[in-house]
Amino acid sequence: MGIATLSEELDIKNKDAEHVLGTYARAPFVLSHGAGMTLYDTEGRGYLDFGAGIAVNALGHADPEIVAAIRTQAETLIHACNLYHTAPQAELAAELCALSFADKVYFCNSGAEANEAAIKFARKVGRGAQPGKTQIVAFNGGFHGRTIGSLALTAREKYQAPFRPLMPDVAFAPFNDIEAAEKLIGPETCAVFVEPIQGEGGINAASPEFLTSLRDRCDRFGALLVFDEIQCGLGRTGKLWAYEHFGIEPDVMTLAKALGGGLPMGAVLMTQRVADVIEVGDHGSTFAGGPIVSQVARVVLRRVSDPDMLAHVNAMGELLIRRLAEISSPRIRAVRGVGLMIGIEMNREVRPFIEAGYQNGVILLNAGPNVLRLLPPLIVGEREIEQLVGILNRIVDFTGNS
Repeated sequence: MGIATLSEELDIKNKDAEHVLGTYARAPFVLSHGAGMTLYDTEGRGYLDFGAGIAVNALGHADPEIVAAIRTQAETLIHACNLYHTAPQAELAAELCALSFADKVYFCNSGAEANEAAIKFARKVGRGAQPGKTQIVAFNGGFHGRTIGSLALTAREKYQAPFRPLMPDVAFAPFNDIEAAEKLIGPETCAVFVEPIQGEGGINAASPEFLTSLRDRCDRFGALLVFDEIQCGLGRTGKLWAYEHFGIEPDVMTLAKALGGGLPMGAVLMTQRVADVIEVGDHGSTFAGGPIVSQVARVVLRRVSDPDMLAHVNAMGELLIRRLAEISSPRIRAVRGVGLMIGIEMNREVRPFIEAGYQNGVILLNAGPNVLRLLPPLIVGEREIEQLVGILNRIVDFTGNS
């Protein structure tokens, strides 16, 4: 890969500022390429990637098998649209169902789209059961997307306020509060949406008792239990699906991020009870489940469901949490997580630590204002973990205001 001149890099940034809608706070560099656990900018600097494109690049960067799948499929059929059968989509759907609770799969292009589809499916199932059964219950700290329906399920004032009125008939309860949730879930509830492990909300795991209560309450009132595993699914927590940690199954599960191996892919997995209500024309997408992304998703699913990979995720997650806990700093309030989905709660805002990470060659994420979020590719090894801990030891007490 060639190294850009300073003027070329500046030209890229200027074009971005002039022509790309400014909905993101960009990092100060321009990325060029990646390999394994490392990203490189146009000046040739390497960055240890502990963000994985927000849990997307589960197999790291430029994985040879993913590259080969893209190349091979591109030489035969790139796009057909969903008016036609294609083998990659059918095979992927069968594999997802075989490895989960699901009987049917609906494909889409992102996590927000998956949740939008799940909202529609839940509303139709509810109305089919009784008129007015349209209420959706969600939880504080949850994040389900920024489209108008998924935003209505995301209890963040700064996200919701500019776009009200939002989709009606949504109620929120505190996360892990059984009593509050039970008071909200009743005869008019069509669905309960919950992340088994909240990502954007600060890496907070649901308690088994909480999810069991939701399952029981949904069963009592005929509501769908919808698990949003867009960030916590597909091996991220050391099991293929986060719901496996809790011994219960949802009626619907939304997926995205890691599923497409870096390409846009989302999916809604559902039981036959839900699928039986959905008819031709109820929902659709031109690009969803296309041949290339479906072939890549098959590679990802096979690799992350391998018992050896899941054992590796568990081992590296335990090592990372242990080594982080050994960092002695009054700025660290807590280290928590499951598998390779880890949060470091700080006693101040973490933006300066992320910027210091860039300067020291590591990519970190935030989960809310005061939690550093670690979502490395699942291929991370002991060497990269030790590198990260060394960098954090250097920056944690020498960054930001005292």
